[in-house]
Amino acid sequence: MKRLIVATILVLQTCFLYAQKEKKYVVQGNELYKQQKYQEAEKNYRKSLAVKGKLVEGNFNLGDALYKQKKFGEAGEQFGRIAAAAQDKNVQAQAFHNLGNSLLSSKKIQESIEAYKKALLNNPKDDQTRYNLAYAQQLLKNQQNKQNQNKQNQNKNKDQNKQDQKNKDQQDKNDQNKNKDQDKKDQQNGNQPRPDQLSKDEAERMLEALNNQERGTQDKLKNKKFGGAKGRITKDW
Repeated sequence: MKRLIVATILVLQTCFLYAQKEKKYVVQGNELYKQQKYQEAEKNYRKSLAVKGKLVEGNFNLGDALYKQKKFGEAGEQFGRIAAAAQDKNVQAQAFHNLGNSLLSSKKIQESIEAYKKALLNNPKDDQTRYNLAYAQQLLKNQQNKQNQNKQNQNKNKDQNKQDQKNKDQQDKNDQNKNKDQDKKDQQNGNQPRPDQLSKDEAERMLEALNNQERGTQDKLKNKKFGGAKGRITKDW
Protein backbone atom coordinates (compact mmCIF):
# COMPACT_ATOMS: atom_id res chain seq x y z
CA MET A 1 0.00 0.00 0.00
CA LYS A 2 2.82 2.38 0.86
CA ARG A 3 4.55 1.68 -2.49
CA LEU A 4 1.37 2.61 -4.35
CA ILE A 5 1.08 5.88 -2.44
CA VAL A 6 4.73 6.72 -3.10
CA ALA A 7 4.33 5.96 -6.83
CA THR A 8 1.24 8.15 -7.02
CA ILE A 9 3.07 11.01 -5.32
CA LEU A 10 5.95 10.71 -7.77
CA VAL A 11 3.57 10.82 -10.73
CA LEU A 12 1.82 13.86 -9.32
CA GLN A 13 5.12 15.57 -8.68
CA THR A 14 6.26 14.85 -12.21
CA CYS A 15 3.00 16.18 -13.68
CA PHE A 16 3.31 19.24 -11.50
CA LEU A 17 6.86 19.88 -12.67
CA TYR A 18 5.83 19.47 -16.30
CA ALA A 19 2.90 21.80 -15.78
CA GLN A 20 5.14 24.36 -14.13
CA LYS A 21 7.66 24.18 -16.94
CA GLU A 22 4.90 24.40 -19.54
CA LYS A 23 3.37 27.37 -17.76
CA LYS A 24 6.77 29.04 -17.50
CA TYR A 25 7.23 29.05 -21.28
CA VAL A 26 3.71 30.39 -21.77
CA VAL A 27 4.36 33.24 -19.33
CA GLN A 28 7.64 34.09 -21.08
CA GLY A 29 5.86 33.97 -24.41
CA ASN A 30 3.16 36.31 -23.13
CA GLU A 31 5.78 38.84 -22.01
CA LEU A 32 7.45 38.77 -25.41
CA TYR A 33 4.05 39.02 -27.12
CA LYS A 34 3.31 42.21 -25.16
CA GLN A 35 6.62 43.62 -26.40
CA GLN A 36 5.51 42.80 -29.97
CA LYS A 37 8.35 40.31 -30.28
CA TYR A 38 6.06 37.84 -31.95
CA GLN A 39 8.72 35.55 -33.38
CA GLU A 40 10.38 35.06 -29.97
CA ALA A 41 6.96 34.62 -28.38
CA GLU A 42 6.16 31.92 -30.94
CA LYS A 43 9.31 30.02 -29.97
CA ASN A 44 8.35 30.02 -26.28
CA TYR A 45 4.81 28.89 -27.00
CA ARG A 46 6.18 26.03 -29.07
CA LYS A 47 8.49 25.09 -26.20
CA SER A 48 5.51 24.99 -23.87
CA LEU A 49 3.67 22.68 -26.25
CA ALA A 50 6.73 20.46 -26.59
CA VAL A 51 6.51 19.70 -22.87
CA LYS A 52 2.98 18.27 -22.95
CA GLY A 53 1.04 20.50 -25.31
CA LYS A 54 -2.18 20.48 -23.33
CA LEU A 55 -2.41 24.05 -22.15
CA VAL A 56 -5.17 25.84 -24.02
CA GLU A 57 -3.43 29.13 -23.38
CA GLY A 58 -0.20 27.95 -25.01
CA ASN A 59 -2.02 26.61 -28.08
CA PHE A 60 -4.19 29.67 -28.46
CA ASN A 61 -1.38 32.17 -27.99
CA LEU A 62 0.76 30.33 -30.51
CA GLY A 63 -1.99 30.91 -33.06
CA ASP A 64 -2.09 34.59 -32.14
CA ALA A 65 1.69 34.94 -32.48
CA LEU A 66 1.55 33.32 -35.94
CA TYR A 67 -1.27 35.63 -36.95
CA LYS A 68 0.67 38.71 -35.85
CA GLN A 69 3.53 37.62 -38.09
CA LYS A 70 1.04 37.37 -40.96
CA LYS A 71 1.51 33.62 -41.15
CA PHE A 72 -2.19 33.34 -41.82
CA GLY A 73 -2.09 29.81 -43.17
CA GLU A 74 -0.27 28.41 -40.13
CA ALA A 75 -2.42 30.47 -37.78
CA GLY A 76 -5.60 29.15 -39.39
CA GLU A 77 -4.39 25.55 -39.02
CA GLN A 78 -3.59 26.16 -35.35
CA PHE A 79 -7.00 27.66 -34.57
CA GLY A 80 -8.67 24.88 -36.55
CA ARG A 81 -6.99 22.25 -34.37
CA ILE A 82 -8.04 24.09 -31.22
CA ALA A 83 -11.64 24.36 -32.38
CA ALA A 84 -11.75 20.65 -33.23
CA ALA A 85 -10.29 19.54 -29.90
CA ALA A 86 -11.92 22.01 -27.50
CA GLN A 87 -14.77 20.86 -25.28
CA ASP A 88 -15.61 24.31 -23.92
CA LYS A 89 -18.02 26.29 -26.12
CA ASN A 90 -16.34 29.62 -25.33
CA VAL A 91 -12.96 28.25 -26.39
CA GLN A 92 -14.52 26.85 -29.56
CA ALA A 93 -16.19 30.19 -30.29
CA GLN A 94 -12.91 32.10 -29.91
CA ALA A 95 -11.02 29.53 -31.99
CA PHE A 96 -13.56 29.71 -34.83
CA HIS A 97 -13.55 33.52 -34.60
CA ASN A 98 -9.77 33.64 -35.02
CA LEU A 99 -9.94 30.97 -37.71
CA GLY A 100 -12.36 33.26 -39.57
CA ASN A 101 -9.92 36.17 -39.23
CA SER A 102 -7.05 34.05 -40.57
CA LEU A 103 -9.10 32.90 -43.56
CA LEU A 104 -10.33 36.42 -44.29
CA SER A 105 -6.76 37.74 -44.19
CA SER A 106 -5.87 35.01 -46.70
CA LYS A 107 -8.71 36.31 -48.94
CA LYS A 108 -10.67 33.09 -48.43
CA ILE A 109 -13.88 35.01 -47.91
CA GLN A 110 -16.42 32.19 -48.27
CA GLU A 111 -14.48 29.96 -45.84
CA SER A 112 -14.18 32.81 -43.31
CA ILE A 113 -17.96 33.27 -43.38
CA GLU A 114 -18.45 29.61 -42.47
CA ALA A 115 -15.98 29.93 -39.57
CA TYR A 116 -17.72 33.03 -38.19
CA LYS A 117 -21.07 31.23 -38.36
CA LYS A 118 -19.65 28.33 -36.32
CA ALA A 119 -18.28 30.80 -33.79
CA LEU A 120 -21.74 32.34 -33.39
CA LEU A 121 -23.30 28.91 -32.93
CA ASN A 122 -21.07 28.47 -29.87
CA ASN A 123 -21.48 32.05 -28.66
CA PRO A 124 -24.49 33.85 -30.20
CA LYS A 125 -23.86 36.96 -28.07
CA ASP A 126 -20.45 37.75 -29.56
CA ASP A 127 -21.00 41.13 -31.28
CA GLN A 128 -17.44 41.24 -32.66
CA THR A 129 -17.95 37.95 -34.48
CA ARG A 130 -21.31 39.16 -35.76
CA TYR A 131 -19.66 42.33 -37.10
CA ASN A 132 -16.87 40.34 -38.77
CA LEU A 133 -19.43 38.03 -40.33
CA ALA A 134 -21.39 40.97 -41.77
CA TYR A 135 -18.15 42.51 -43.06
CA ALA A 136 -17.09 39.26 -44.77
CA GLN A 137 -20.55 38.85 -46.33
CA GLN A 138 -20.37 42.38 -47.73
CA LEU A 139 -16.91 41.68 -49.17
CA LEU A 140 -18.25 38.52 -50.81
CA LYS A 141 -21.18 40.43 -52.27
CA ASN A 142 -18.89 43.13 -53.67
CA GLN A 143 -16.61 40.47 -55.15
CA GLN A 144 -19.53 38.71 -56.83
CA ASN A 145 -20.89 42.01 -58.19
CA LYS A 146 -17.48 42.86 -59.60
CA GLN A 147 -17.17 39.44 -61.23
CA ASN A 148 -20.65 39.79 -62.75
CA GLN A 149 -19.80 43.27 -64.04
CA ASN A 150 -16.57 42.03 -65.59
CA LYS A 151 -18.44 39.17 -67.22
CA GLN A 152 -21.05 41.55 -68.61
CA ASN A 153 -18.33 43.85 -69.97
CA GLN A 154 -16.58 40.90 -71.62
CA ASN A 155 -19.82 39.76 -73.24
CA LYS A 156 -20.54 43.32 -74.35
CA ASN A 157 -17.09 43.63 -75.94
CA LYS A 158 -17.56 40.29 -77.69
CA ASP A 159 -20.93 41.38 -79.06
CA GLN A 160 -19.48 44.71 -80.21
CA ASN A 161 -16.57 42.98 -81.95
CA LYS A 162 -18.97 40.63 -83.68
CA GLN A 163 -21.12 43.56 -84.82
CA ASP A 164 -18.08 45.49 -86.06
CA GLN A 165 -16.89 42.47 -88.04
CA LYS A 166 -20.36 41.96 -89.44
CA ASN A 167 -20.53 45.61 -90.54
CA LYS A 168 -17.10 45.35 -92.13
CA ASP A 169 -18.03 42.18 -94.00
CA GLN A 170 -21.24 43.80 -95.23
CA GLN A 171 -19.37 46.91 -96.37
CA ASP A 172 -16.83 44.79 -98.25
CA LYS A 173 -19.65 42.87 -99.88
CA ASN A 174 -21.42 46.09 -100.86
CA ASP A 175 -18.21 47.47 -102.39
CA GLN A 176 -17.68 44.28 -104.39
CA ASN A 177 -21.25 44.32 -105.69
CA LYS A 178 -20.91 48.00 -106.56
CA ASN A 179 -17.77 47.33 -108.61
CA LYS A 180 -19.43 44.41 -110.37
CA ASP A 181 -22.48 46.53 -111.23
CA GLN A 182 -20.27 49.32 -112.58
CA ASP A 183 -18.26 46.91 -114.71
CA LYS A 184 -21.44 45.42 -116.11
CA LYS A 185 -22.84 48.85 -116.85
CA ASP A 186 -19.65 49.91 -118.61
CA GLN A 187 -19.74 46.80 -120.80
CA GLN A 188 -23.38 47.38 -121.74
CA ASN A 189 -22.77 51.03 -122.65
CA GLY A 190 -19.63 50.22 -124.62
CA ASN A 191 -17.58 52.50 -122.45
CA GLN A 192 -13.86 52.29 -122.40
CA PRO A 193 -12.42 50.56 -119.40
CA ARG A 194 -11.84 52.88 -116.50
CA PRO A 195 -8.29 54.19 -116.15
CA ASP A 196 -7.84 52.44 -112.86
CA GLN A 197 -8.52 49.14 -114.62
CA LEU A 198 -5.92 49.61 -117.43
CA SER A 199 -2.64 47.81 -117.18
CA LYS A 200 0.57 49.68 -117.87
CA ASP A 201 1.01 48.04 -121.30
CA GLU A 202 -2.56 48.85 -122.30
CA ALA A 203 -2.13 52.47 -121.30
CA GLU A 204 1.11 52.75 -123.30
CA ARG A 205 -0.54 51.22 -126.40
CA MET A 206 -3.46 53.63 -126.18
CA LEU A 207 -1.08 56.57 -125.80
CA GLU A 208 0.96 55.44 -128.82
CA ALA A 209 -2.23 55.09 -130.90
CA LEU A 210 -3.32 58.58 -129.95
CA ASN A 211 0.11 59.96 -130.84
CA ASN A 212 0.02 58.25 -134.25
CA GLN A 213 -3.47 59.59 -134.90
CA GLU A 214 -2.34 63.09 -133.96
CA ARG A 215 0.67 62.92 -136.31
CA GLY A 216 -1.53 61.78 -139.19
CA THR A 217 -3.91 64.67 -138.68
CA GLN A 218 -1.03 67.18 -138.61
CA ASP A 219 0.40 65.76 -141.84
CA LYS A 220 -2.93 66.17 -143.64
CA LEU A 221 -3.21 69.79 -142.54
CA LYS A 222 0.34 70.48 -143.68
CA ASN A 223 -0.24 69.05 -147.16
CA LYS A 224 -3.42 71.02 -147.56
CA LYS A 225 -1.66 74.24 -146.66
CA PHE A 226 1.31 73.90 -149.00
CA GLY A 227 -0.25 71.86 -151.86
CA GLY A 228 -0.37 74.58 -154.74
CA ALA A 229 -3.12 76.94 -153.81
CA LYS A 230 -4.83 78.33 -156.93
CA GLY A 231 -4.67 82.08 -157.60
CA ARG A 232 -6.59 84.38 -160.06
CA ILE A 233 -5.26 84.02 -163.68
CA THR A 234 -4.60 87.26 -165.61
CA LYS A 235 -4.67 86.73 -169.36
CA ASP A 236 -1.96 88.60 -171.24
CA TRP A 237 -3.52 89.69 -174.52
